[in-house]
Amino acid sequence: MTVLVTGAAGFIGAYTCRALAARGEQVVGLDNYNDYYDPRIKRDRVAALCPDIDIRAIDLTDRAALEALFDEVQPDRVVHLAAQAGVRYSLQNPYAYVDSNLVGFVNILELCRHRGVAHLVYASSSSVYGDSATPPFSEDQRVDQPRSLYAATKAANELMAYTYAQLYQLPVTGLRFFTVYGPWGRPDMAPLLFSRAVLAGRPIDVFNEGRMQRDFTHVNDIVAGVLGALDHPSAEATPHRVFNLGNHTPVELEHFITVIEQAAGRPAQKVYKPMQPGDMVRTMADTRRARDAFGFDPATPIEAGLPPVVQWCREYFGDHG
Repeated sequence: MTVLVTGAAGFIGAYTCRALAARGEQVVGLDNYNDYYDPRIKRDRVAALCPDIDIRAIDLTDRAALEALFDEVQPDRVVHLAAQAGVRYSLQNPYAYVDSNLVGFVNILELCRHRGVAHLVYASSSSVYGDSATPPFSEDQRVDQPRSLYAATKAANELMAYTYAQLYQLPVTGLRFFTVYGPWGRPDMAPLLFSRAVLAGRPIDVFNEGRMQRDFTHVNDIVAGVLGALDHPSAEATPHRVFNLGNHTPVELEHFITVIEQAAGRPAQKVYKPMQPGDMVRTMADTRRARDAFGFDPATPIEAGLPPVVQWCREYFGDHG
């Protein structure tokens, strides 16, 4: 069977393509290679992780190109990971989020509906929990008080997906990712930002005076969850489900920095700052629903998963970051 992966040159996307191909799936990808961060990293990532995957340069808002791709490839299943990411950037460039995360998502939903796709798995985010949820975040909690436009678009995706499942019986599964990290990760996120800065001897900004906790989840655990969800579409009358994919063990930001310092072999220069608009103080996933549905069992603590990230940064960016 053929699986179409959107955002295939992205961090989770490239690892997902590699895992699908490794188990014998026919995989086709698409990515627009935008410049939210250096596109060179995306191309190098593809070359390192999934060089044999056919990845087309297509934007989610290009309906004609998407239709042509679906007609050519005729995917049986779709893993939709493409999106405009980033909480803070959504304060600066809201239209990028509307185009990619709303217009682009409708385009994918429509094509999956009309082309008979058997299962659509899409990326949501732990950011949807916003101000209304209490850790550990469970899928039954409210998600109607987002702290950023990015979070609002992801919550909207879940509503849109539910509607298509209800109206057209399209099997759709949403995955709320919790702070994913690993080699070849996104350079705008704390694992790479901090690792590169510590290696280079540059100061790092530590927000909320360091009083932050994150449910850091290794990319290998996330990809196992993506494949598990893909293999288990809902059999309910309205075939839409949402799952948390996290490590269910929040880590203090100061401990996170300590692990990086130990791996880098040098201390961090920390600049303490107040809370940033749109950020959340603590994230923690309740993953029982994913465990019960497809055996999701994240097994990588940051003490094991973070040092290889620091080493990868040293090899890819050099000691000067």
